[in-house]
Amino acid sequence: MSAATPRNPSTASQDMQFFTLLLRCGSLTAAARELRISTAAVSKRLSALEALLGVTLLHRTTRRLAPTQEGATYLSGARRILDDIAELEAAIQGATAEPAGLLRVNATLGFGRMHIGPALAAFSRRYPGVEVQLQLSVNPPPITDDAYDVGIRFGEPPDSRLIARRLAPNRRLLCASPAWLQRHGTPAEPAELARHNFIAIRQADEAQGLLRLSRGRRVETVRLRGNLSTNDGEVAVHWALAGLGVVLRAEWDVARYLRSGRLRQILPEWQSPPADIHAVYPARLASVRRVQVFVEHLVRHFGA
Repeated sequence: MSAATPRNPSTASQDMQFFTLLLRCGSLTAAARELRISTAAVSKRLSALEALLGVTLLHRTTRRLAPTQEGATYLSGARRILDDIAELEAAIQGATAEPAGLLRVNATLGFGRMHIGPALAAFSRRYPGVEVQLQLSVNPPPITDDAYDVGIRFGEPPDSRLIARRLAPNRRLLCASPAWLQRHGTPAEPAELARHNFIAIRQADEAQGLLRLSRGRRVETVRLRGNLSTNDGEVAVHWALAGLGVVLRAEWDVARYLRSGRLRQILPEWQSPPADIHAVYPARLASVRRVQVFVEHLVRHFGA
């Protein structure tokens, strides 16, 4: 095909979708699984696209794919064009159109299993035309890398290109088992926490050893120490239940243990930094119908 020969817009759009999927999957094998074709067919299609454009788009290794400079340019332009197409379709379909298409959602492991999974089950029953992919992560990736459409996050997002819709308040509570407090005493002031074994969660701020607590205008910063740390909040809670120390966890994660008496809250009049639950998504997806409907569904789900 000569440079002057126009391409079929539908074919060009399909090539862009294919290329963005390749980068999202990270390997030819993973892309083949998602497309339900062979790895050889994926490689052949990529080679055909590169031959058409006359450039090498990807550096191929056995483990991952990385865009060349030309590939990065093509990817950026493809995302922009595909987003424009999605926004145009959403505008034409109107606000009452039944949502459809692929919705990619990311959440943390514990909260995703306990709350987002059930919310998505109800959403899928109500909107069967939406294909839902839920990915749970120990270390949630940034939403801006185009791997996901909506992320469930704690606290305000640091990126101004993202929209954050508050779903629910979320306090983080200091807790310990009755057995631990009987042996080591119940702290009456934040400074007394330094005498307790602190169970750290490495992805959270408190894993760095400093915890800021406030009561009215008074603010105290405490350096915490302990011999146990993990990247899994559920493990940390079970260590606290076993009487191994003090843990700082979200209220949704420990409420049932506080009600049963297996854990007791420490310093209830002191507040840790807020970590409210938000649905976070790129501003460019604000007009996409399936994203709009899903976020509204979450607002209703957590409001109930």
